[in-house]
Amino acid sequence: MSRDEHSDDETRDGTENDRRPTHRPDAGRALIAARDADVRPETDEIRGLARSAGYEVVGEVTQRRREDRTYGLGRGKAEELMRRASIEDVDAVIYDGELSPGQTASLSDLLPDGVEPIDRTRLVLDLFAEGAGSRAAELQVELARLEYLKPRLRELIARDYATDLRYHNEDDRRVLDVERRIDGARRALDEVTEARSERREQRRRAGVDAVALAGYTNAGKSTLLRRLADDVDNPETAGGDSGTHADDPSTHADDPSTHAGNPSTHADVEESVSAADRLFETLDVTTRRATLGGRRALVTDTVGFVDALPHRSVRSFRATIESIRDADAVLLVVDAAADPETVADRVRTTLSAVEETAGPVVPVLNKVDLLDGRELDARREALADAAADVAADGYAVAEALEPAVAASALSGADIDAVREAVSAALPTETTTLRLPNSGEAQSLLSWAHDSGEVRDVTYASDGVTVAFAGRPSVVAEAERRAADLR
Repeated sequence: MSRDEHSDDETRDGTENDRRPTHRPDAGRALIAARDADVRPETDEIRGLARSAGYEVVGEVTQRRREDRTYGLGRGKAEELMRRASIEDVDAVIYDGELSPGQTASLSDLLPDGVEPIDRTRLVLDLFAEGAGSRAAELQVELARLEYLKPRLRELIARDYATDLRYHNEDDRRVLDVERRIDGARRALDEVTEARSERREQRRRAGVDAVALAGYTNAGKSTLLRRLADDVDNPETAGGDSGTHADDPSTHADDPSTHAGNPSTHADVEESVSAADRLFETLDVTTRRATLGGRRALVTDTVGFVDALPHRSVRSFRATIESIRDADAVLLVVDAAADPETVADRVRTTLSAVEETAGPVVPVLNKVDLLDGRELDARREALADAAADVAADGYAVAEALEPAVAASALSGADIDAVREAVSAALPTETTTLRLPNSGEAQSLLSWAHDSGEVRDVTYASDGVTVAFAGRPSVVAEAERRAADLR
């Protein structure tokens, strides 16, 4: 993603000419800072995020207390963090939570020179920025980063005014520039979102169902996509946003001849396991063809959600979220290997970000091969508790939840049950077509095989009877074509 002279410098507390890229092996040494009002903070995830961004985590400072308005941490812990940062010779302090602009500035003043405070929100957005490979992803990340930058830039300007008024006009121009870029990113993103919606409608009319994978990061969505796909090929040529069949209507995504369903095409499922310990491996939408219950579908793997991102940042990823909301069916992939409390937290995070869906949501308790029966029951209960919380918060998506399916994307255990569940969740109508014995009828029958599910064909001397099922719009088209033949 292109970044101008302000987008990096101003998020680094005004330090000029600091253009250090993120998400690289030599990002530097970092300390983790974490606080929780009720329990001792758990730092495994923020450590994983920091490692994904290329930082070497050399220690942590944690605290159990309410948030401090000045530093996030209490004054004593903040000073301990300052001393540790100096002793450990770190480049950054990564705070597991969102720091206000004032807290960021206060920590920056307290920490040794050259040590940068980075909160969880900025770390995640930097990871997204590094991984964005498509126009849609770049626009979404750009918008989120600018929305994050704007209040922090205002805080820097307010501090400048307190000491030096010479740069008043220049500072105003910087704010206006950010606001113009926000407006531009929103307009461009609206165009991308509208174009995607139009392509989805074209596929629906052609009898192709849209299935979306949603879930917390590292839940196993990419591996499940490979299991469900008819063809598993080079991820760089099978992606959804990068000029491949997911966004390009000129490709052969709707060509029935590509649906071989050869089991040997899943030989590279193991390759996706390399992402197991690297968060945000999948940053761009990836779409692949699948056959579910005899119906053609495009299954889309979306970016994994992360806890504690502010709503304004989540809203910036509207194009991605809308691919979930508009899908005919959604597979909510849950890492069932996590403890029940974590399962509940991650399900709440995902569902509250999605808010609502047009189609049903089928939860998939993934990694079931790591659990016994009692543990699996505990995860089902955690899922139900999370759904109840989301419903209490007024999110309609909770009403769309179907019964959960337990499976293992890695081993392939019970993947057929996942296919059956999503097939049953897809919008379906049935009809009986009565056709004459003619070449035109055979052409219609061939179309029906391509566009829906032909469940039975009966030949008689006076004609052909076809039991047909598919999308409501496709069934209506089949009935219209059959009527034209009589």
